[in-house]
Amino acid sequence: MPKVEVWEKKVAWVVPVSLAVIVIVTASLTLSGSPLFDEYILLAVVIAVFPSAVLNYVDYRWKKSVDEHLPDLFRSIVQAQESGIALPQAIEDASKRRYGALTVELKKIASQMSWGMSFEEALQSFGKRVDTRLTRQAVPLIIEASHSGGRVERVFEPLEQFVESTLMAERERRAQTRPYVAIVYVAFFVFLFTIIMLFKTFFIQMGELSVLQFALLSPEETRKLFFHMSFLQALFGGIVAGKMGEGTMSAGLKHSVVLLVVGYLSLKFLV
Repeated sequence: MPKVEVWEKKVAWVVPVSLAVIVIVTASLTLSGSPLFDEYILLAVVIAVFPSAVLNYVDYRWKKSVDEHLPDLFRSIVQAQESGIALPQAIEDASKRRYGALTVELKKIASQMSWGMSFEEALQSFGKRVDTRLTRQAVPLIIEASHSGGRVERVFEPLEQFVESTLMAERERRAQTRPYVAIVYVAFFVFLFTIIMLFKTFFIQMGELSVLQFALLSPEETRKLFFHMSFLQALFGGIVAGKMGEGTMSAGLKHSVVLLVVGYLSLKFLV
């Protein structure tokens, strides 16, 4: 997975949201009161959310790859230190190996040091670029270890164990919360099935009885109400799934997009 820059995230919000606003304004001026108006609002929301959802997922996978290769990096540094290789040289040698997404960042550190940047400055630059929770904790310790001198491997061995235990805890957390994410999807599909069955077996038949028509919504009004309900259920259900599964609401945007599309297609062709 490639690294997602900060400016790319900003563009992924500004441009799609601007397009979504144009779609909403155009629909308000030309389709106000039309059944298509709600569909254009849904289209605008998908346009606004989809690019950011994709970039958030790519960025999440990239940071996950970096964190998962940190223990391997620390092990190689310990081995190099035990062989008598200096810490900057150990990281430069590690940049020639395969550590997934971390390899590119290690090569940047090696290049910066070859251009005259100090080891501490290159490492701080690495921490700012990657900006994961584990690197924010590890970089200051590595810098302090380089200042202290002596047997630096004594710092990296517990650091490797700490990172490994943190990653293990994160894997366990994801495994435990995965059923709750599935519950959000199941609840949404049950909701869709319920409103489709209600519409086909109750509201349509009741609407045909002239005696009860004054007390019931028309089929078109019912369809519109169900559309709004499914829209809200999909949008906020996806956000809740992301918060439970990955710890951030922005991670739920991809779930929201999936549920919005599924809900729209189900109501479009079945109701």
